[in-house]
Amino acid sequence: MKLEYSEEKHKVKRGITMKVEEEINKEHTFEQIPHFEEAHEVENPGKQLQLIKEVVPSFKSWFKETGMASAFHSFDLIKIPYPTKYGLWRAGKSPVPFIWFTNRLFIVQWEAKGRTWTLLNEPTETELAEGTPFYTELMEKYGEKLGKSYLSKTYGTVEGYLKKVGLKPEDIDYITYDHLHTQDIRRWLGTTTPQADLSPNEPVKPYFPNAKLIVQQKEWDILPCLHPLQTMWYQPEVYDDIPLDKIMFTKGDILLGPGVAIMWTPGHSQGNQSLVVNTNTGIWVSSENAISAECMAPEHSKIPGLKQYAKHTKYEVIINGNTLENTSRQYNSVIQEKLMADPSTKDSRFPQFFPSSELTPSLLAVGTKPSFMHKKVAYGVIKRPDGTRT
Repeated sequence: MKLEYSEEKHKVKRGITMKVEEEINKEHTFEQIPHFEEAHEVENPGKQLQLIKEVVPSFKSWFKETGMASAFHSFDLIKIPYPTKYGLWRAGKSPVPFIWFTNRLFIVQWEAKGRTWTLLNEPTETELAEGTPFYTELMEKYGEKLGKSYLSKTYGTVEGYLKKVGLKPEDIDYITYDHLHTQDIRRWLGTTTPQADLSPNEPVKPYFPNAKLIVQQKEWDILPCLHPLQTMWYQPEVYDDIPLDKIMFTKGDILLGPGVAIMWTPGHSQGNQSLVVNTNTGIWVSSENAISAECMAPEHSKIPGLKQYAKHTKYEVIINGNTLENTSRQYNSVIQEKLMADPSTKDSRFPQFFPSSELTPSLLAVGTKPSFMHKKVAYGVIKRPDGTRT
């Protein structure tokens, strides 16, 4: 049964949540990052791009001085199809309708206030993500059996990976996503009322009893009234009954702790944000504004079309363009991500931009094999909140 989304309830929730947010922030050490505030406010996209390029060096120097994350690890969740015309935008020459990318979970930790803090970035609940209109239509077209056994491949689950590394559900302080496309967090954070599809007789109990969702206010605000360009990618009804004390709204760029930040990088969606992490190999950046590190450096790409297209258009990056809510703004955000990320130690031609969904080779996607992949990051030792090793 499809849940009904209440715009009126959303308006009430937003007003109450702002008060809850003030109370929650007293418990944490988050800090607003001012460096890109002027660029965020500029409406002229050309001027905005110029300001971003000017500001990035000072931001990077400041950010590295905040310290390093204590752990940063990636885990493969699922490999799924995605339209080539979106992922490689106008640059790819391959005639195949789909590329494949791998969606990943990132576990990020930092030390502050005498304890270890844990953030799950992109903890996609892959089973519930299938309710996204784009993927339900794909299943209807190709059949559920074919879609799950042939078009997609599951590598692991959030619960399984946490158990593997020795973290318990109560150890998780925060969860976050670059944006809310496809996401359904009811199992993670619980609900205030019964849910017909998950728990018809009582509210859903939270799998992560102590975790808060960190989300840009701008991302939340679009849910009650989606534009036709957005409706294929969101499940707005699933946020209707998330408990208020489980949500932390942010505005702009936030330092979470030493060497860990959430940066507002809109365009792909209005509330798109990027994870920025400082490690012993330098700064890493992750989002889905682009689907490959080589989309940040198309001049070095061997994917047919990318290098030629970038040279012809003089584009410095190739965006991931599905909704195209604000194309020039997304381009500027990708430039910001590209410049914030340090060069890869595996191949310095490519930045340490690790897409939350990374372009992956597939026999079904001729002419889209990536020239470079990060595949995995495993920095530092994952610990429990009291600092004991898992």
